[in-house]
Amino acid sequence: MTSTITRQTTAAALALALGAALTVSAVPATAADDAMAQEKCFGVALKGKNDCKAGAGTTCAGTSKIDHQGNAWSLVPAGSCDKTISKTSPTGHGQLKEFKEKKA
Repeated sequence: MTSTITRQTTAAALALALGAALTVSAVPATAADDAMAQEKCFGVALKGKNDCKAGAGTTCAGTSKIDHQGNAWSLVPAGSCDKTISKTSPTGHGQLKEFKEKKA
């Protein structure tokens, strides 16, 4: 009788340990995905510091001609674009789409 109880206890402990390990291993992946989420934010890059796109005829990163150029973007953490200052944006903050700059 002791060996049956011991086997059941061991099996239950193993199942509990496996369940806990799977739960713990799933949490960092979700947190890492959230930390990695980024979005293109137009009008926030400084001159020559954009991540990509700066109008027709440009080659990509580092090609913006002015600070806060409306058609040049930088990657920012998701959800932060509309909180980032842009001196040329109509709203005063970064935009998710390119825009025509206002005078700074």
